[in-house]
Amino acid sequence: MEKQVLRERVWQELERRGVVTFPRPVYGRIPNFVGSDVAAQRLRSLPVYVLAKTIMVNPDAAQLAVRELALQDGKRLLMASPRLRAGFIMLDPKTIKNLREAVTIRGAFKYGYTVDVRKVKVDFIVEGSVAVNLKGGRVGKGEGFGDLEVAILKEVGAADATPIATTVHELQIVESVPMTEHDVPVDFIITPERTIEVGHGYRRPSGIFWELLPPDAFKQMPILAELREKHDSRRG
Repeated sequence: MEKQVLRERVWQELERRGVVTFPRPVYGRIPNFVGSDVAAQRLRSLPVYVLAKTIMVNPDAAQLAVRELALQDGKRLLMASPRLRAGFIMLDPKTIKNLREAVTIRGAFKYGYTVDVRKVKVDFIVEGSVAVNLKGGRVGKGEGFGDLEVAILKEVGAADATPIATTVHELQIVESVPMTEHDVPVDFIITPERTIEVGHGYRRPSGIFWELLPPDAFKQMPILAELREKHDSRRG
């Protein structure tokens, strides 16, 4: 409930200040904020971004400019399919003619291909957020997929200490964020006005918290069923 109260407060303030754009209303979403394209350009100057060959970016509208710039910069782009029902999708700029179309969800399915993330090394991750604090705490829209996606990459060895950034409006930076052991903190906060490298007050989760998954998760997300089978076999 504490997280939801925080989300509602941030969504309300963004709407009140008129700093959100399509899709509206902002409630229940990762806010697509005014200046998201400027924040994406600022993110582009991070050394960890410059050096990255493969990056994962969430599929929300607020990070659309990040995804397009990544392809323009010749980076392979990893995206999670909606609710992970089709696992992860890889976009290779070398094989794509229409980059702007490719970075939409529909375009990702058209131009990308399903990839086995156990065979991928992710160099940089960009998450969408509803709220963050200066210690790296992050709150998403409440469905838990952002944290789960990172946990999967950690579980299979595709992303270990991989740097994580988020692009947000200044109004999304709050004083306090409630964090649990399965919540993934960020290393960088990028707004249209500034770049913040946070001092971590939170430990990054070691992988998937199987006991916290809902009973139908393995039917809804086949990738989890496969990973759980391998996890159980390792435990003997």
